[in-house]
Amino acid sequence: MTSELLTGIAELTTFDGPSPAASTRLTDAAIVVQEGRVAWIGSAGSAPAADVRTDLGGRAVLPGWVDCHTHLVFAGDRAAEFEARLAGRPYSAGGSATSVAATRAASDEALLAAARRLRAEALAGGTTTIETKTGYGLDVATETRLARVGRAVADSVTFLGAHLVPPGTDRRAYLDLVTGPMLTAVRPFVDAVDVFCETGAFDVDESREVLLAGRAAGLRLRVHGNQLGASGGVALAAELGAASVDHVNHVSAADLDALAGSGTTAVLLPAADLSTREPLAPARRLLDAGVPLAIASNCNPGSSFTTSVAFCVATAVLQQRLTVAEALWAATRGGAAVLGLQDAGAIRVGGPADLHVLDAPSAVHLVYRPGVPLTERVMVGGR
Repeated sequence: MTSELLTGIAELTTFDGPSPAASTRLTDAAIVVQEGRVAWIGSAGSAPAADVRTDLGGRAVLPGWVDCHTHLVFAGDRAAEFEARLAGRPYSAGGSATSVAATRAASDEALLAAARRLRAEALAGGTTTIETKTGYGLDVATETRLARVGRAVADSVTFLGAHLVPPGTDRRAYLDLVTGPMLTAVRPFVDAVDVFCETGAFDVDESREVLLAGRAAGLRLRVHGNQLGASGGVALAAELGAASVDHVNHVSAADLDALAGSGTTAVLLPAADLSTREPLAPARRLLDAGVPLAIASNCNPGSSFTTSVAFCVATAVLQQRLTVAEALWAATRGGAAVLGLQDAGAIRVGGPADLHVLDAPSAVHLVYRPGVPLTERVMVGGR
């Protein structure tokens, strides 16, 4: 029952309210951590005694990032494809085939070791809660392996067997596989089902079939939608009340209206937008229309090989017109809402002690000093 008093907090962002504006932001603050949870929050001058006292030296503290969209479990390297795209080759949904071939050939041990390296990298950058997807197997055996490895490294796992139809495979037969034997095999390891609703991947009717099968299996619904064009993925996510629609680069007025009343979160993936040179998702328009937002890294070997949520937050503020508070909320509480993890992404009494300590006096420095590694230490469950 050892308790630890964290003092010397120049700025504490808690996100313990229903919105960024309604959340507590304290200066000269202190926190008591006990048994992995937050036991007390307040001003340093009124802090209670504790067994251990740690002075953070005038640093800022905020909740750990909740990265709700990644693809951590894969093998191989797509740097050559990345370079070619920057030289002018357009991005398409089919590039994942390279990763599929490498992943199928990799051992479980190699996949686990690589995913753990990325998870450690994310943690070092302030990510305390992370999701990952399957989707680089596209057969029953490999998708099941990816789901099992994902469960070993991530806090939440999403089934993305509907990433693309493997070359040379009958579409109808593959959809039957994804919604039948593949879904059954991965179900013990996953929390959600996702589909790449995009030209070159799956159309709206096919995507609906995948999502309804996942819902029948008790999974949360996620959609990759409207990344490369008006794919219909945004409208489908709103229709089915999906937890999220991710990418949302191309959004119409009708899409905004549908999302605003659906409860579906729009997940911004700005690192992928920059890599693929798609228009940045219209974050300001979405938020002003009443659509809840999340920000995630989309870490994957093809279009966004980064674990830096801080980079994505800075981009959302500097180029997508969010305020600092809105972007920080989206990268913490927004991601937690997508994953259905109500305890994550906030600092509140009784909640987990998942803390991100910055080597800066304010969280504004994450945007004020873009690209500078400001994470000084990270606490997960009080450790």
